[in-house]
Amino acid sequence: MKAAKETRSASPSKLIFLIENRMLREAMTELFQRQPEFVVAGSIRYSETAYKQAAALDWDVLLIDQASTAALAQNFIADLLIPMPGRKAILFGMEHDADIFLEGVRSGVSGYLLGDASAKDIMEAVRKVSAGEAVCPPVLCHALFQFVAKAPRDSSMIPNQRLCLKLGLTPRQQQLVALLARGFTNKEIAANLHLSEFTVKNHVHRIMRQLKAQSRYAAVQTVCEHRFPATI
Repeated sequence: MKAAKETRSASPSKLIFLIENRMLREAMTELFQRQPEFVVAGSIRYSETAYKQAAALDWDVLLIDQASTAALAQNFIADLLIPMPGRKAILFGMEHDADIFLEGVRSGVSGYLLGDASAKDIMEAVRKVSAGEAVCPPVLCHALFQFVAKAPRDSSMIPNQRLCLKLGLTPRQQQLVALLARGFTNKEIAANLHLSEFTVKNHVHRIMRQLKAQSRYAAVQTVCEHRFPATI
């Protein structure tokens, strides 16, 4: 039994890369193939058939670069992870953008690395994620904690409609505030309201400026009712 357990724990993690740039894709493949603790199960670029390709392969960790992330179809990552709970995903080369980070968290990723991450950083992130840990820049983890901390304890942030009118928010802006209160990202709001992400981003900035809020979260709190139960 002990020998069998050691064999399972020593089995290499099977990786798949979804990387747009061919040179980077080949470099990453070569880098990880040199390590006995990893097996590269596949290395592809995003296309209409990428989902089928990834779904057909046997892998433990999916690594996606920023260029591919920007082109992914909605729910691409979640649809790959949900059927296989043991699978993990890591985004690397990413922007320092809390909204993109939160979108990744909602899709189920376990790792988020910025564009200045080194090859050593990426490899260490894969090791940690394979071991069941999560990896992200501390400043973005703080954004996540801040968002969760500001959500009502009953998870029912409801925009105060009378206050919205008093503050001069348009019907469209009120729609956006309601979706922001539910934790939607710009991309999800755009899909829900059939707008472009650029338009949504402009609306959010206008709302923040009009409410003199320092963040989208502060703007939501301004127009939501807070009726927390007393705590001991």
